[in-house]
Amino acid sequence: MAHVAPYKKEVVAKIVKLLQDYPIIGAVNMENLPAPQLQTMRAKLRGSVEMVMTKRRLIKIAIEQAKAAKPGIEQLEQYLYGMPALILTRGNPFSLSRTLRQNKSPAPAKAGQTAPRDIIIPAGPTPFAPGPVIGEFGAIGVKAGVEGGKVAVKADTVVAKSGEKIKPKVAEILARLGIQPMEVGLDLTAVYENGIIYQRDILSVDDREYLGRLSNASRWSFNLAMFAAYPTKMTMKHLIGRASNDARALGRARCIFERDIMPDIIAKAHRGMLGLKQATKL
Repeated sequence: MAHVAPYKKEVVAKIVKLLQDYPIIGAVNMENLPAPQLQTMRAKLRGSVEMVMTKRRLIKIAIEQAKAAKPGIEQLEQYLYGMPALILTRGNPFSLSRTLRQNKSPAPAKAGQTAPRDIIIPAGPTPFAPGPVIGEFGAIGVKAGVEGGKVAVKADTVVAKSGEKIKPKVAEILARLGIQPMEVGLDLTAVYENGIIYQRDILSVDDREYLGRLSNASRWSFNLAMFAAYPTKMTMKHLIGRASNDARALGRARCIFERDIMPDIIAKAHRGMLGLKQATKL
């Protein structure tokens, strides 16, 4: 930093202090984010997060200087995509990811943009009449034919893989199909917490699906514990009840004279006596 402009040293020093002060540090990509929406996002997040927007090189220098106090934070450098920025909070990585996702809106793809994920043209009918469009589909690797008087895509096809630049023809076809694969908003690429890097695919877990999986896991583990007669705080009451019922059933079946089941044995004998009495009348 000896030959770096003083203002750049101040920027790096500020970032280093923020990295040391905040437990949750995220990398976001602001590429293709319109300025008005950025200002709206910052206003919504003000008070709950801190945002740092500067050159990628300065962010990397700050991360290198902060790694002694934040072991593993240097791994965040590989997720500084596009137009990178840092977002810092004292919350948790998943709530931060959910907040940023909720404030995104779909947008059409433009030639030269980076695909945020695999972009797929799904199988099925299109609004196009038979003609040159079939050749256009073929040019981007999409198999198409004519079905019911309209051009139909024969199989789901990835036309741009995650991280690839979107080709002009692909962007044109997507626009004509009304597919908007891009999202306008802060794109969270990874989050650092206590030496762990959470990537985007982990942070983007669906809340309902996650809760459903937890519910299923709880139910399955309870059923397994009951089947194996494994005593826990949750199963003891049910296991004792089942054992009691089994013991009573065995006592009644073998006519074991025991205080708790004697009324059942007497009732059984009484029913047998009534049945015999009825039978002898015949």
